[in-house]
Amino acid sequence: MKTKVLSLLVVAMLGVVTVFAGNQTEQIEVKGNGNEMSKDRIEKAALSVEGVSSAAWDMETKMLEVVFDETATDTDKIEVAIAEAGHDTPNYKASDEVYNALPEGCKYREQE
Repeated sequence: MKTKVLSLLVVAMLGVVTVFAGNQTEQIEVKGNGNEMSKDRIEKAALSVEGVSSAAWDMETKMLEVVFDETATDTDKIEVAIAEAGHDTPNYKASDEVYNALPEGCKYREQE
């Protein structure tokens, strides 16, 4: 009986370790105005990437903290999604067409 309980405990612990082993936290600089519309758009774009479980953009520092499953995605895919939503990252620039479609209060390039 002890062996069965111990075996079940080990299997349960391995399952928990496996679930959390692939999670990674990264910081990505994302251009944008310090307003709620930009914050919501940036976070929504990051969360739309499969494997991203958390995204929080700091309006003052312009840094996005993302938590993602590194077996499902990477920062490159996250940056692409953000650029496609209209916000520049270190490796990807939003197209002029997408950027120009942003609400006036969310445009940031003129301020750089």
